[in-house]
Amino acid sequence: MELDLVHSGHRFVVEIDGKRMAAFTECTLPTLEIEVEEQKEGGLNDYVHVLPIRRKSGRVTLKRGLTNSTELLKWYQQILAGQVKPATKSLSIIMMDTSGVEMARWDFLEAIPVKWTGPQLKSDQAAVAIETLELIVHDYMA
Repeated sequence: MELDLVHSGHRFVVEIDGKRMAAFTECTLPTLEIEVEEQKEGGLNDYVHVLPIRRKSGRVTLKRGLTNSTELLKWYQQILAGQVKPATKSLSIIMMDTSGVEMARWDFLEAIPVKWTGPQLKSDQAAVAIETLELIVHDYMA
């Protein structure tokens, strides 16, 4: 992907399976959360035990994106066709500085697109625009 990140303001680059696919101006990283269960113990009235049960999947939201590829849309179309297993990909969100140098990276082993919002179309832009892309992510890698 050869988008001019330095001058465009698109600082969040999306990599899918190690390949750069798009750049976005906004990124909301997922809330990582563990579901818990409260367990009351007979005869113990001071507190309630809180036990971790399972992790919840998180959601990444990317806004105002540009890409020179149709790969993101094809990825989303796999989900629409019910092909969940082949559509489960590793995903990286890379934050770039104004010079296009990587400042931070968040990697996820399992991601699937769950919402695609198209933009207002303009005939003077060569790149494909994406208003919002939402992904469910599992297995965050530090």
